[in-house]
Amino acid sequence: MKRLAGFSKLAFITLGVLVLVVATLSVFGPNLRRLFGAHAEALAGGDDVSTSGMGTTFLQRKSLKTFGDNSAGDDGEPHAAPAPSAPPPPPVRQRVVTQSARMDMRAEPIPTGNTHAAERPNPFTLTAEDRFSTFAVDVDTASYALFRRHVTEGGLPPRESIRVEEWVNYFRYAYPSPEQGDFRVDLEGAPSPFTPGRHLVKVGLQGRTISKSQRKPTHLVFLVDTSGSMASPDKLPLAQKAMKLMVDGLNESDTVALVTYAGSVRDVLPSTPASEREKLFLAIDSLTSGGGTDMGDGLELAYRHAAKKAGSKNVSRVIVLTDGDTNLGRNQSADTMLESIQGYVKEGVTLSTIGLGMGNYRDDLMERLANKGNGNCFYIDSEREARRVFQERLAGTLEVIAQDVKVQVEFDPQAVRGYRLLGYENRAIADRDFRNDKVDAGEIGAGHTVTALYEVELTGEGSRVATVRVRAKKPGGVEAAEQQFPLERSQLHAALRQASANLRFAAAVAGTADVLRGAPQAGDWSLATAESLAEGAVEGLSDRAEFLGLLRMVRERTATSTARGVPY
Repeated sequence: MKRLAGFSKLAFITLGVLVLVVATLSVFGPNLRRLFGAHAEALAGGDDVSTSGMGTTFLQRKSLKTFGDNSAGDDGEPHAAPAPSAPPPPPVRQRVVTQSARMDMRAEPIPTGNTHAAERPNPFTLTAEDRFSTFAVDVDTASYALFRRHVTEGGLPPRESIRVEEWVNYFRYAYPSPEQGDFRVDLEGAPSPFTPGRHLVKVGLQGRTISKSQRKPTHLVFLVDTSGSMASPDKLPLAQKAMKLMVDGLNESDTVALVTYAGSVRDVLPSTPASEREKLFLAIDSLTSGGGTDMGDGLELAYRHAAKKAGSKNVSRVIVLTDGDTNLGRNQSADTMLESIQGYVKEGVTLSTIGLGMGNYRDDLMERLANKGNGNCFYIDSEREARRVFQERLAGTLEVIAQDVKVQVEFDPQAVRGYRLLGYENRAIADRDFRNDKVDAGEIGAGHTVTALYEVELTGEGSRVATVRVRAKKPGGVEAAEQQFPLERSQLHAALRQASANLRFAAAVAGTADVLRGAPQAGDWSLATAESLAEGAVEGLSDRAEFLGLLRMVRERTATSTARGVPY
């Protein structure tokens, strides 16, 4: 009896174990079979692969068209819904790098936390299809200063950070001053040093200059990012030096207010006469960094301050000093920020965005805010650059002499087969909107020069190459005035050496930028040619000499990369 009882007990335990095993297989069987490769579709090479294999099997076979849509197969058709089973595990976030992506990573500079907005270079356009080229002027210089910092620190700039017009317009050109009106147009052309059979045409605008005593009373509102990301020496401490330099250049009748933002927004100093420098400097020196970044709310408060003194007889400008990072508050995106300040912009408040630092610099945000805020975008990489922007060129930084400035070049199809504008991609305006004065465009500050270069292919016929039209408003104006300037074939030099140093140097800068950003039309252009052009057009100017030195460093690095089989 004891033996029988023991046997019954053993049978009962065995039966229980068998029931437990069957139940486990029923619930978890599909996942276990997938794990050990026993699933039929997995053995057949199907797409039903576990999360652990996603990066090496499924996603590598996806086309760009279907990438990111896990319901689509190789043919782009959706898969049938799988039969219900155990809930899938949470998705694993991972970066998938394909063979082509790895090649691109070798060709590009090492990415950082900085963000830029890439633009597709302008194509070569046949004049028979479209003879008009229309764009808004741009006097921003942030892209060139970023290039300089990357090169001086031993690297190369990310391609998407390169905006040709900001490189060209970083430099001053000796254009004739306007005899009357706010600006004068300078036109010139010569054979291209880069593409045989083509010419370069330069369109230059020179704004009128004003003395310190002629400047309108100015009300500045410094909006300073004091978040934790601003702690490094090239951020908040450099911003403090820049603000002091600007205060030193103001007239006694000017006023300054100071607002900061971090985890919250703070009114540090109300509107204070610039003559009270000690008080202003103490407030600037008191700033410390820490906390999050509520940029949107800070911008709105600064604009409210500036709007109090906005008017046609005053300059009222907000100056933002930041690395561009924003992670708190209601308005975090560029769209919501722009929407919140649009009314103040219409009242005449202008904006300067001053970028600082590296690592999380929002170049894309800074440029977009400046464009929509009727202002300018700078990047400060040193105290010397701060002195250049806030002292040497203070009048142009502060006071707008012409707004909504548009340029339209009409090429004569009889004389020009085709053309390409170097840069200004994000400043393009529809041809039909040239005379639509409600369409926003660019601004020219006192003493500013604006330069644009076209690559053109001539037909050998016709006496007039193009007609250049410039349309602009007075600051605060509603209706624009238009001027027209002809470019005759007689204004084209027979040889490049006969062209002005302005054209030759601008060509060197634009050519370098086009090569480094990988413009398709500049695929066979040479940095050696750009260096030769720059060497003959320095004319004793320190900023041009600095560019030449930077270009030589770039050539050395690109030559080393090419020798290793890793093109820039």
